[in-house]
Amino acid sequence: MTNKVTSNDSDPSTRNKELVLHGLAEFARGNTEVLRDLLREDFIEHSPGNPSGRDEFLRFIANSPVARARLDIKRVITDAEYAVVHYHMVEPDDDRGTAVIDIWRLVDGQITEHWDVVQPVPTSDQLPHGMF
Repeated sequence: MTNKVTSNDSDPSTRNKELVLHGLAEFARGNTEVLRDLLREDFIEHSPGNPSGRDEFLRFIANSPVARARLDIKRVITDAEYAVVHYHMVEPDDDRGTAVIDIWRLVDGQITEHWDVVQPVPTSDQLPHGMF
């Protein structure tokens, strides 16, 4: 059984959005194996401390805080090559959570590169207009 999303939409931006959203939804349900189909074998990770390579990254991410967190997606921006996802990651022991922006580069329906920006959500008195 495969986890790949097949879209009849010929628009690459729409396909990239569907692939990334499907992958995040499955991952949030605890299915870390969905990434095996989504990530290229020669996947490149640009975030400090995170390993490159599909199998190495899978082992890492399955044991990371994001694997135990609730992911509340706020924004998704896609084009023919990139998908950018802005979300609120909330771990079980942290009510404020973390603001995350993931940038994924896709080639032929698979993620080939990843960057992220991660920021703890400050207290509400520091954010008069909200974080999201």
